[in-house]
Amino acid sequence: MENSRTEYKRELNDRFERTIVGFLNSMDGGAFYIGIDDDESVYGVPDIDQTQQTIVSKMATNFLPSVLGLYDVFVERRDGQDVVKIALASGPQKPYHIAQYGMSPKGCFIRVGSATIPMTVEMIEEMRSQRPAGGLDVIASRRQDLSFEQLRIFYEEKKKKLNDKFMETLELLTKDKEPNYVAYLMADENGNSMKFAKFWGTDKKVLIENYEYGYCSLVKAVKNILSRVEVENTIKADVQFHGRIEKPLIDKAAIKEAIINAAVHNDYSTEIPPVVMFFSDRVEITSMGRLPHGVTQENFFDGTSRPRNKEIIRIFKDLDLVEHLGTGIQKITDVYGKEAYKFYSDHLTVVLPFDKEVLALNTGESKNAPINAPIKLSKTQTAILEMLKEDNTLTRETMCERLGKDIGTIKRAIKALREKGMIERKGANKDGYWEVKNGQS
Repeated sequence: MENSRTEYKRELNDRFERTIVGFLNSMDGGAFYIGIDDDESVYGVPDIDQTQQTIVSKMATNFLPSVLGLYDVFVERRDGQDVVKIALASGPQKPYHIAQYGMSPKGCFIRVGSATIPMTVEMIEEMRSQRPAGGLDVIASRRQDLSFEQLRIFYEEKKKKLNDKFMETLELLTKDKEPNYVAYLMADENGNSMKFAKFWGTDKKVLIENYEYGYCSLVKAVKNILSRVEVENTIKADVQFHGRIEKPLIDKAAIKEAIINAAVHNDYSTEIPPVVMFFSDRVEITSMGRLPHGVTQENFFDGTSRPRNKEIIRIFKDLDLVEHLGTGIQKITDVYGKEAYKFYSDHLTVVLPFDKEVLALNTGESKNAPINAPIKLSKTQTAILEMLKEDNTLTRETMCERLGKDIGTIKRAIKALREKGMIERKGANKDGYWEVKNGQS
C-alpha cells in the first residue's frame, strides 16, 4: 500500500514532478510506480519503452538542483503486467524543486505519510540554509571501476605528475570517498561525448556529417574536436601585390575559446553534451545551462566568473587549456562582438560567422572548396530531394506526375543531384531505392 516511501500511479500524469520532488526532499527517498492504481490494482504500461524515455527526459530537465545519480528507472513484472519503477534516493542538496516554478511553495514538495504536500516558505528557507555547497563533485559516478591513464599522459606532457592522492587533490571524490561525476567525465571510458555536425547551406535541413567525439576523458574529447575544427577552419591563400596572405574562416583563438568554454561550463546534469555545428556561413557552439543565479548578461560580459564546474576548470587550467576565468569571453567579443552570444532559458549558443573574404575565396568551383560550401539547387532539384526524404522508392514517373514535369526535366535534375553527391542509387531500377546523402533517408 502507499506510504511515505511508496507511490502508485495508473499512468504518467501532470502530478509526476511534484511526487518526484517530494521523495527527493524526504529523509529516505522512495519508490514511484507507473502502471499501478492507488488501490494496488495492476494495469501495466502499454508503451513501456516510450514511457521510460519520457521519464528520463523529464528527470534530466524538469528539476533543480540536478537529480543526476539520484534515481534509477527500470521495469518490474507485476501480475503478468510490465510496470515502471522509479527508485529515488534522498537528495543531498535540498530543497529540490520543479524548475519552472522555482524554489517556492508551488515548486517545492515533501512527503508526509502517503501524501505529497507543498512546502511552506519557512520550510524552504530552513532546508535551504542546511544545503551543502557543491555540484558535480557531490554526485557519485555511474561507474566506480574507473581508470585515468589518458589524464596521466596529459599531465605528464605538461611536466606534471598525478600522484597516489590525485583523486583527492583534483576533487574527484564524493564526501563518502567514492569517485564523483567529475571523475566519470575524466575517466578513460565513460558515456559522455561532444557532438559535431555539418549541414549543407545555412539551416539544418540537410545534414551531411554527424560525429561524436568522446566516450573517453573529457580532455581527450576536447582535444579531438579541436583538431577536427582545425581541419574545417579552412585557410585560403590570396596572392596579392604585397605577397601571399592566408586567413582562416574563423578566428582561431575565438573558436578554441568557444569550444573549451562549452566543455568546461556545460551543465552535464542535463545529460546533454556540447554541440559544434558547421553551416555554410558560420559555426555554432552550444552548451547546456543558463547563467548562474545572480549573474546578469552585463555581469557575464564584464568578466564576472561563477564557474559551474570548478573541478573541470581546475584540470583544464593545469593542462594550459584554460587561462584565467572570464578571459575567453573577451577573446570572442573582441573579434565578433557581444552579439555572438545567444542566451536561452536552458542553454547558451555562440555564433561565429565566417570571414566573408575567405568565404568568397573558398566558394565556387575551387577544388579546395569546403565540403559544406553552399550548393545551389533548382526548384525541381530541391523538390525531388524533399520527396526522396519522405519516400526513397519513388520512380521518375511518379516524380513527373507530382511535379507536373516531363521525364527529360526529371532525369536532368536527378543527374545533377547525383553529380553533386546529394543522392545515390542503390539496387536495380525495378526494386532499388535512392539514398539521400544527409543521414536522414
